[in-house]
Amino acid sequence: MEGQHKVVTILMADDDDDDCVLAREALQESELVTKLYIVRDGEELMDYLYHRGEYESWETITLPDIILLDLNMPKKDGREALKEIKADPKLRQIPVIVLTTSKAPEDIHRSYDLGANSFIIKPRSFDSLVEVMRNIGKYWFDIVELPL
Repeated sequence: MEGQHKVVTILMADDDDDDCVLAREALQESELVTKLYIVRDGEELMDYLYHRGEYESWETITLPDIILLDLNMPKKDGREALKEIKADPKLRQIPVIVLTTSKAPEDIHRSYDLGANSFIIKPRSFDSLVEVMRNIGKYWFDIVELPL
């Protein structure tokens, strides 16, 4: 991508293995230079962000540049995790993009009420997902200025 110098760290919270594989492949196809970490539920997401549990010993763990968040996950769903992230002064500036299959208007409204930066319905085709990842990268890392 033009102007892309730094490696972008993306944290994806999604319990669907197929969606995670497709997202990883789509990011590779999108030519966005990324490190992608995947967590499977909201509790693991919060463990990653707070360096708890299995992430406690990760010395090189850094906060992600962006979070891709599914709403419907076990243990702690995306809505609960989003609420917790946006309530924490150390985490609230991380852009959170809800990437979900839900088209329900109440999910869209609630996500924005809880502080989501974007709400994207997962595309059905791989080519469309590649385009979504490319657009996410262009918007969030070439156009927008994020806090350091």
